[in-house]
Amino acid sequence: MTAVQAPPRAALARLAGLRHTSPGRLQLLLVTVLALAALTGLVTGLAARSAATGTADLGDRAQPLLAEAETVHAALADADTTAAQAFITGGLEPPELTRRYDEKMAAAATALTGAARRTRDDGRAADAIRAISTGLGDYTALIATARALNRQGKPVGAAYLSTASQLNRETLQPQAQALFREARRDAGAGYDSARSTWWLMLLLVLTVALSVVLVWTQIHLSRSTRRTFNVPLLAASALTVLLMLGCAVVFAHQQTRLDSADRDGSGPVETLADKRITVLRERADEALTLAARTGHGELEVEFTKLAGQITFDDAELGDVRSLMDEAKTRHEAYVAAHQRIRALDDGGDYEGAVRLAVSDETTKAFEALTATLDAALNDRRAVFDAEIGAAGRGLGTLTVLGPLLALAICVFATIGLRARLEEYR
Repeated sequence: MTAVQAPPRAALARLAGLRHTSPGRLQLLLVTVLALAALTGLVTGLAARSAATGTADLGDRAQPLLAEAETVHAALADADTTAAQAFITGGLEPPELTRRYDEKMAAAATALTGAARRTRDDGRAADAIRAISTGLGDYTALIATARALNRQGKPVGAAYLSTASQLNRETLQPQAQALFREARRDAGAGYDSARSTWWLMLLLVLTVALSVVLVWTQIHLSRSTRRTFNVPLLAASALTVLLMLGCAVVFAHQQTRLDSADRDGSGPVETLADKRITVLRERADEALTLAARTGHGELEVEFTKLAGQITFDDAELGDVRSLMDEAKTRHEAYVAAHQRIRALDDGGDYEGAVRLAVSDETTKAFEALTATLDAALNDRRAVFDAEIGAAGRGLGTLTVLGPLLALAICVFATIGLRARLEEYR
């Protein structure tokens, strides 16, 4: 009694037997071409879709989250500076400083809300957002108390201001820095996702394999049928080359634009944001030193350290060199004004030091510095937006066109090989 082979084993045996006959070999070649072409079309569509989704996510979520995290940090530093400046004027604060403080606190709250919408409910970013949200209420209450006491001429108001500033510097700003670091990490992951490296590697393998099989099929037919060309298979080969070239052009363009967005956009934005926060901290150190009436204290030491560390000649900021040269000049002018303030305070003229600290001269020197850094930030953000927009071009078309070209390859390969198979019937 003859044993019956299991269906899978029997199918494999029949498939293996095909290679022993000429029509069987043609059938195997056709199946191989169709399988490779179908997989190539599928992977082309998936790779293009993954790249398009990652690129769009960079522009719509990752980079805006980075901008919002930077806004939160900068607004908190600016609010701390402004509150201290308003305090040292004594009595009723100047309306422009009160308005600026309120604007910065509102900007921090708005950016924090936007950042919360762009992050998951768990993780370090969410923890930082919750900590800042909780601390903002305590900070504003302490500042309000310090203001009220200062208006009444009570020295204890300085203690409340110091406590508020300590909360801002040691809790709120570090949490804002943590949020910024997580946003940077998220942006880095976004670049990796947009580049779709694994999809592209798989696509390269498939397109090369499809090309090799098509060439081998035509060589086999030329030798077995004595016919030099098979027009449908030539058309399938031409479409394969077209698909490869299309993928190469679109993905190379996307990679180039992503590199430019990272190098000339988000990278410089991070560097410039750090510089802007540093100069805001310098201004806060100056005002808080005067508010504490301690003369040359720890905050003045920190001011000197920050002023010595900040640079404006970073190599990656070459595209905004003119603005950086201007920022360097503005910073030197502000530091010179600060030195005159310290000379007055250290010489016993506290009132003169306060007047100079809040004077139009010093204020304009500092605002010119921050305005220059803001201009550089806006310039680099615009570059990022332009490069990300350009990086996404062609990906949507390739998502549809890639599978269609693969389908056409299947059709032409089928026509070319079926014509030869018909000759064996």
